[in-house]
Amino acid sequence: MKFLLLLFSLSFFLQATEVLPSWNEGKSKLDIVHYVKSVTDKNSTDFIPVKDRIVVFDNDGTLWSEQPAYFQLFFAMDRVKSLAHEHPEWKTTEPFKSVLNNDMKAIVKSGKTGLLKIVNASHSGVDAETFETIVSTWLKSAKHPTKNRPYTDLVFQPMMELIAYLKDNDFKVYIVSGGGIDFMRAFIPEVYGVPKEQIIGSSGKAHYVDGKIVKDPEIYFIDDKDTKPIGIYYHIGKRPVAAFGNSDGDFEMMLYTEANKKYKTFQLYVHHTDAKREWAYDRESHIGKLDKGLDYAKKHNWTVVDMQKEWKVIYPFEMK
Repeated sequence: MKFLLLLFSLSFFLQATEVLPSWNEGKSKLDIVHYVKSVTDKNSTDFIPVKDRIVVFDNDGTLWSEQPAYFQLFFAMDRVKSLAHEHPEWKTTEPFKSVLNNDMKAIVKSGKTGLLKIVNASHSGVDAETFETIVSTWLKSAKHPTKNRPYTDLVFQPMMELIAYLKDNDFKVYIVSGGGIDFMRAFIPEVYGVPKEQIIGSSGKAHYVDGKIVKDPEIYFIDDKDTKPIGIYYHIGKRPVAAFGNSDGDFEMMLYTEANKKYKTFQLYVHHTDAKREWAYDRESHIGKLDKGLDYAKKHNWTVVDMQKEWKVIYPFEMK
């Protein structure tokens, strides 16, 4: 019997090494593989039918970097600058004055009210298709202020592998993010391989005219914290079986997933611990704060990925 158990353990380990190649062998990788194997095995008591294999991922900080500010904010700032010639009043009106002066401290100081003004002004006044083209064009030329790389270079290679692994095992992947839904629709299908209809995010109001959807300068829905489960409820209509995030903003989404009493669930936090290759932050960060979620995860045996120790590479361009 011991010999058979040893063979089974060895077989399981070898299978784990064949997937998620950018993950170091360790607890997080084994947790993922064990969960997927157990819920996709028809002979397992944990088996989940394909129709119910719903998984949800946060985006910012979970699938790509989010420091020193959300990448969508950098887009909004560049968009404000490109529209400034139409709004001479912005030269003397906050928070636009600070945007034009590249005063990030003042922008942050403007708080939620100031950030919403920047987003509303930069994300409206055009139809949805035109906006998508504007975002796509920006992503092709814009570079991160400190990494000096295109923003789409700063996706996490291990998480891209995880998405592919789940899809290969017939999980349906949804992105559930506080980021703008129209902003994400412009790049996620191509970069992550997740179609537009499986993206849930914050959205502005819009109206219909002459066959087009025109974006208005007013917030309709913010997909963050306790509204993430609401967004899942409205868009998916099923409780997920697995959830992946990196901050307290994802906590309620993960609790909502954990509360699925029908199936075995899986919750994973990406913990930013690598100051050299990416950034190290958690409890005190003004972006991607991970505090109560981290405590709960450790207490309830959720998987917490240590980026520094468990990822061979962070970004695709680091691969040999």
